[in-house]
Amino acid sequence: MIRVSVIGLGAMGAAYAAKLADAPGVEVRVIADGARAERLRRDGVTVNGKRYDFTIVAASEPVEPADLMVVGVKHWALADALGQMAHHIGPGTIVVSLLNGTTSEAEIAAAYPQCHPLLSITFGVDSVRRGQTIAYSHLGKLAFGEPVNEAPYSEEVRWLAGLCEAAGLEYEIPPDMVKRLWWKFLVNTGVNQVTAVLEAPYAIVQNPASPAYELMLATQREVVAVAQAEGIGLGDADIESWLTVLAGLGPGQYTSMAQDIMAHRPTEVDIFAGQICRLGAKHGIDVPVNTCLYQILKAKESRPSQT
Repeated sequence: MIRVSVIGLGAMGAAYAAKLADAPGVEVRVIADGARAERLRRDGVTVNGKRYDFTIVAASEPVEPADLMVVGVKHWALADALGQMAHHIGPGTIVVSLLNGTTSEAEIAAAYPQCHPLLSITFGVDSVRRGQTIAYSHLGKLAFGEPVNEAPYSEEVRWLAGLCEAAGLEYEIPPDMVKRLWWKFLVNTGVNQVTAVLEAPYAIVQNPASPAYELMLATQREVVAVAQAEGIGLGDADIESWLTVLAGLGPGQYTSMAQDIMAHRPTEVDIFAGQICRLGAKHGIDVPVNTCLYQILKAKESRPSQT
């Protein structure tokens, strides 16, 4: 039996938990406490019309360490999640972070030196959460690996590839996973922030004639400039590859950041525009678009709830 532990059943975490739970020989455990745990036990989680009643485990409950730990919380909740994961991490536990940004794997490794975090990103996903219901039309792909990957790959990478195949999860193992991680950062810094500011679905940035499309590209060009200063080889071709993915996403679906801002939840602006502003200052690079988006999104976060 393969033991998979999951913390964070948002739009991404629940979608991946469901796929893994459907795989033969896999037990999925969800870490949750208090009212949230009671709600999950009572109502389960519905993913694309199918209800899942995962095993719910309190953070304080001793358990056998997981073979795979999936971290699906928002970055602002990672510090708390790290404490709650303690019983699920053992020597050699493979960790996959579904978090945005470029730093979560290092933070996990610092907290649990005995585990094996693989660099990972998801892309081409349009999963949406409403309450305990998650729906998606595209689950996209999971890219993962060591910082540098060369066939036949590490034992951990081969193991996770086998699990993905058993679960029907599309995946890829990029030769340069650090650059791939930054590619996702490039994507999110543009599309997530622009759609969040406009509180609009993907359609707003899918039209090349729209001002929103141009705003997204301007945001991403600043990411390229900062990445190159950091020694990451992003360029115009990486923006073009994103536009190919963007064209295939559901125009009526919303990014996770747009969903958060519309629901008056905290956003991940600090690890998007915030990081670009910090790195821009470090390298003496002007990043006016990200600076403006940072200020707007922080202002929107501070709005009083209308509920």
